[in-house]
Amino acid sequence: MNTHSPHIRPTIRQLDEGAVNRIAAGEVVERPASAVKELVENALDAGARRVTVEIADGGKTLIRVIDDGCGMTAEDLPLALARHATSKIDGTDLLNIHSFGFRGEALPSLGAVGRLSLQSRAAGHDAVEISVSGGQAGAVRPCALSAGTVVTLRDLFFATPARLKFLRTDRAEAQAVGEVVRRLAMAEPAVGFTLRDVSGGEGRVSFRADPETGDLFDALRGRLARVMGAEFTENAIAVDAEREGLRLTGFAALPTYSRGSATAQHLFVNGRPVRDKLLIGALRGAYADFLSRDRHPAVALFLDCEPARVDVNVHPAKSEVRFREAGLVRGLIVSGLRHALAEAGHRASSTVAGATLGAMRPEPVAPRVYQMDRPRPGARIAAYASQAPQPGFAEMPAVFSGRVDEAPETQPETEALPLGAARGQVHENYIIAQTETGIVIVDQHAAHERLVYEKLKAQMAERGVAAQALLIPEVVDLSADDRDRLLEHAGTLSRMGLGIEPFGEGAVAVQETPALLGNVDAKAMIHDILDELSEMGGTQLVQERIEAILACVACHGSIRSGRRMRPEEMNALLREMEATPHSGQCNHGRPTYVSLALSDIERLFGRT
Repeated sequence: MNTHSPHIRPTIRQLDEGAVNRIAAGEVVERPASAVKELVENALDAGARRVTVEIADGGKTLIRVIDDGCGMTAEDLPLALARHATSKIDGTDLLNIHSFGFRGEALPSLGAVGRLSLQSRAAGHDAVEISVSGGQAGAVRPCALSAGTVVTLRDLFFATPARLKFLRTDRAEAQAVGEVVRRLAMAEPAVGFTLRDVSGGEGRVSFRADPETGDLFDALRGRLARVMGAEFTENAIAVDAEREGLRLTGFAALPTYSRGSATAQHLFVNGRPVRDKLLIGALRGAYADFLSRDRHPAVALFLDCEPARVDVNVHPAKSEVRFREAGLVRGLIVSGLRHALAEAGHRASSTVAGATLGAMRPEPVAPRVYQMDRPRPGARIAAYASQAPQPGFAEMPAVFSGRVDEAPETQPETEALPLGAARGQVHENYIIAQTETGIVIVDQHAAHERLVYEKLKAQMAERGVAAQALLIPEVVDLSADDRDRLLEHAGTLSRMGLGIEPFGEGAVAVQETPALLGNVDAKAMIHDILDELSEMGGTQLVQERIEAILACVACHGSIRSGRRMRPEEMNALLREMEATPHSGQCNHGRPTYVSLALSDIERLFGRT
């Protein structure tokens, strides 16, 4: 409305093509990283096996994407710059999408806000190029190019200078571009990627990933080691789960290899990098039993399904998706990850040992003048025998006072086990065990806490959750839709100890609550469950609360710090840890043991 002249009827106008493209560009191209994402996705859709990205000044002054894909002909170039012109769909089915792009908006939007040049050559055709500046396209003309396509974008947002004020520093924009290229590189392990920064005229390779070979997991492991680091792949477990046509693959890090933020979480749906609330919530639920609230797991997970079961046409940037069966997707992620973590057994991340060694700083010493080699086992036994006290000699006086448990006899078969044989206890809290290749230090309280917790969960799964009947049922008023949604899950809630029944047209009566939770505000719990059902399509709230109580019970029922343990007790704890899944971390995600190799210990003492 015209607020200055409210009685004047406004006139409806048809916006010109340039204004339409600039408006669309505001949705598709938010920053240089958005432009790189669209152009690299086009290269991948064209079947490229190698993609090179060059940027200058964080992508503000130059973005160039070079690929060896199928290329375009002279007739294709003008159409590529037209809005909603694409070769990836025919428009009859917007759900059956097998490509990254499909909207036909990227190139026209980039041409509307910057200076865009396309050079391309298709097999059997001559190389051609076309340029567009601020939405004004030039004529198609011949050029020199061997194969593939080169897209050059200069002076991004020169036609909309107000957008430049919202960009960050060159360094921050370059980091965002690098993150986009790395995420797409994870999605396509068989494709080679190179990112070069050509600011100032000097090219510098900031990221390079050569094509990977091998099967699905070998190629993905190699690519993830290049993108996320070898430390991630060393401390990650393979995930491969399938349910009702949905398949989840990838790698998930051990709980002890967690992060302080969610930056190491990479999720893909049908090969497309996404940031979806449902997937992130399911990931948090899968690790809820192992990590505290302020820690985040590191994962690279790929969910594959029929394109018709997921809607990718939710946002112009295509970073959000909607699932037709959200509950099934969440259940697959939670169960698949928990099963994979259980398969890892008592394993803890190798970074725990690295952090321990880093905390041990030996005093600086003078350069060695001789090398003391570690003797062979046979020579060591002979040396011990020759040094044993002879009959008639007095025993060596004790040089310290305190309690020392008598260590059991050396048992090679016990030392060959993963956690070795207990050799002692220090400060009444840490068990020292000897293995074939080093030593293991166990936090007795944290380890036993996890063992007790897993036993309690197994008992709960076997016998169900004990419920306590309310003397007077609590009636909770709800809308008709909320009441029906809640009653659909009445059976699941009953197995968790929460009994509900319909009570009239718009209410439910809470008859039972989980006994472990004690006094419960039933009305607040019902509303929280409804919120979760609306957001996730399933309820885990009661389960999570019960598991939190079990964790508290396990903490109070486990071996306390300060308790002295006999050798047989320590060995029994080690054997139980080896047989119990998830025993490598306590209920809060902290490690329960540290394994140190003998070579690392010798390095601390300068014996290598």
